[in-house]
Amino acid sequence: MPVDKIQVTPSAYAYPLLIKQLLHTPLATAPDQEIVYADKRRHTYREFARRVNRLGHALTDMGVHAGETVAVMDWDSHRYLECFFGIPMLGTVLMTVNIRLSPDQILYTLNHSGASVLFIHQDFLPVLEQIKLELLTVKKIVLLADGDAAVPAGFVGEYEALLAACRDTFDFPDFDENARATTFYTTGTTGLPKGVYFSHRQLVLHTLAVGMTLTLAEKQGGFHRNDVYMPLTPMFHVHAWGMPYIATLAGVKQVYPGRYVPDTILSLIDKEKVTFSHCVPTILLMLLQSQAGKDVDLSKWKVIIGGSALTTGLAKAAVERGIDVFTGYGMSETCPILTLAQLDPADMELDTDTQLARLVKTGRPVALVSLRNVDGDFLDVPHDGKATGEVVVRAPWLTQGYLKNPEVSETLWHGGWLHTQDIGHIDARGFLQVTDRLKDVIKTGGEWVSSLELEDVIGRCPGVSEVAVIGVANEKWGERPMALVVLKPEAIGKLSVEDVQAHVKRFADEGKISKFAVPESVRFVEQLARTSVGKLNKRIMREQNA
Repeated sequence: MPVDKIQVTPSAYAYPLLIKQLLHTPLATAPDQEIVYADKRRHTYREFARRVNRLGHALTDMGVHAGETVAVMDWDSHRYLECFFGIPMLGTVLMTVNIRLSPDQILYTLNHSGASVLFIHQDFLPVLEQIKLELLTVKKIVLLADGDAAVPAGFVGEYEALLAACRDTFDFPDFDENARATTFYTTGTTGLPKGVYFSHRQLVLHTLAVGMTLTLAEKQGGFHRNDVYMPLTPMFHVHAWGMPYIATLAGVKQVYPGRYVPDTILSLIDKEKVTFSHCVPTILLMLLQSQAGKDVDLSKWKVIIGGSALTTGLAKAAVERGIDVFTGYGMSETCPILTLAQLDPADMELDTDTQLARLVKTGRPVALVSLRNVDGDFLDVPHDGKATGEVVVRAPWLTQGYLKNPEVSETLWHGGWLHTQDIGHIDARGFLQVTDRLKDVIKTGGEWVSSLELEDVIGRCPGVSEVAVIGVANEKWGERPMALVVLKPEAIGKLSVEDVQAHVKRFADEGKISKFAVPESVRFVEQLARTSVGKLNKRIMREQNA
């Protein structure tokens, strides 16, 4: 049956969904709101817009054309926020460089992305010195500096000086909303980093959908115009979970902390009255354990936790400090947010333990996300909170593939759904609970044991600070779980292996976990191996404990 097409009036404005359209609202409603960079700079949204315009001129003066890629290596700063807008608004592609990768991997991502311009903070010049002779496409380099700094020979100039020389009005063009806006590289634990990419349309829709889901929250897990936002997920990592775009659209006060130093972060939370952040569990744990934060009021702070599972123990410690903490879920390929573990108003009347059990779940899909849990035949499993399957998704902002890697892209999108490689279950209320990565599930005694579930159980043991569970080969059972445990300082020398095993056995005896989940091996370690963005690196752990 033919579908009627909309009649287009020749003079009508088609309004492409471009990143520049996100600036209309804050400039109309909050032009005098502040954007703060640590203790170094503060200016208004009105000045922010002028600086984005100057950036457009600076790039144009350098001869940068639409379709080219401009790479950025910086700490979380006002400059980075300007690049989030000014670079893609010109029709060029923003490539955010993961500063925690090795020099060889940084070189690979710059060359693979085809970046022609590099904006680099002075702190990373030693890395550039190591790789500059092997850069294949970078032709122009701009220095980012926090104060006076000599511009190295061969650089185009220093960022602030270049902006100061430009006019503060610029007419950013309209173009196809499906044009690529950003590229960055996944930090997987195997092989070379893979490039993912997102269009203007995808980023705008992610901003609107996640922003709406957050603002619909009545009492918990919400984000509103009176919030003060500070990212604690690096801006190079999945657009800082897309929150800088959401915060800018909302016109809220924004605080960028620069390099992540616990004392600095806690001081900014206190001084700037920060009320909304997002981070991996490691960062939250570090802040909760910091002596500098013992007297900081965290009772108005809301924090989305992602990247790794939020354990009940960590959630409880946060809630005891008054923090509104809840889980968010996504991945590099999904822009990233797919689900949020927000409580319904009626849930606020429940006891703390019941609330915690829901806050640590993976969450319910945000607006426009279609999420399924499927078995090996690609059939939906029951939403009974027990039956497990692979999580597959569709949403208008998922990457369409891996850059210059069509074969792996087809695997990612097999059957027309993006395969997360996560397994989990969905309950009757629609809450997803990811129970493991397909590659991390432990197959033992004819059963599948969830490493994430076991980590949550061990994390509740008094004296345990952090824990990771891996599967190790076993001749009789195929695999057995091994627990790698970081103790709290006061528990060192007091908590024994047997204590941890007895703690887990109690849960098994109560029927809450499989008897096969009780680890035969528990090792106390000083720290857990992690990826460059703070996720647990279980591949390294398995290699170290084979």
